[in-house]
Amino acid sequence: MEILSILLTIAGLCLFETITSIDNAIINAEVLSTMSQKARRWFLIWGLLFAVFVIRGVLPWLIVWASAPSLGPVGALTATFSSDPAVVAAIAQAAPILLVGGGTFLIFLFLHWIFLEEKEYGICGERYIATKGVWFFAVVSIFLAGLVWLAISKNPMMAFGAVVGSSAFFIVHGFRQNAEEHERKMVSGDLSDISKIFYLEIIDATFSIDGVMGAFAFTMAVPLIIIGNGIGALIVRELTVRNVDTIRNYRYLKNGAMYSILILGIIMILDGFGAGIPEYVSPIATFGIVGYFLYRSIRAAPPAGTT
Repeated sequence: MEILSILLTIAGLCLFETITSIDNAIINAEVLSTMSQKARRWFLIWGLLFAVFVIRGVLPWLIVWASAPSLGPVGALTATFSSDPAVVAAIAQAAPILLVGGGTFLIFLFLHWIFLEEKEYGICGERYIATKGVWFFAVVSIFLAGLVWLAISKNPMMAFGAVVGSSAFFIVHGFRQNAEEHERKMVSGDLSDISKIFYLEIIDATFSIDGVMGAFAFTMAVPLIIIGNGIGALIVRELTVRNVDTIRNYRYLKNGAMYSILILGIIMILDGFGAGIPEYVSPIATFGIVGYFLYRSIRAAPPAGTT
């Protein structure tokens, strides 16, 4: 990979990880404000190590290894940088399955947001779709059925990957929903600091999975995913400590994150079917979408000194 391509990929991964974790930063900040200084320090130090090195480090490596077990643990880590024909062939065989599964996960994530979640309405049509929330399950079911039907004729394992991606979404969403329900108890102070740390780690893990799955739209290189997502996680921790109130003023950033997720999900599925989309498309699309919604947020923000 050329150095410019590597830098663009890392920058795109960092931005994507940051914007998809904004809600996580806000939740963390609210809960941390109810905890003792010692517990805050423990979470910000050891929780960061867990979030970066375990979730954002180990998870993408395990996903690649599970998709191509013939690579072995070391090969799964370095596969994209290898010139070994056997390794290249293994990655080429496993990539469509991984890309279709990850793309399904991301598109389900977007559809859940657009149909069911509370949001700031950033573009035309969002408010109308939000009134049709009951259609979410019908839409994702029809989408999955169509995707599986198309994938079976090309590669039955791709169809299996799509089913795994949909299953992963509902499992992760279930854990996240349960953890967010406990957030109210955490903020009210009804739980011990140890319990709050435990639930914060669960929420952290579920939010990080979005970033890890989306990372494969940028690259299959696990070291680059670890670097880009790791830097993004560091930025989220900084936002948690210092600038959450400022971030709240950028009301459409979540919209930017979700439309980025939609585009990355589409790119992953198209790539899985052999479209051959260049690697630079994902970071450029992410910067463009986030830049647009950041501009909208700045325009909508109240003037300095007003409430």
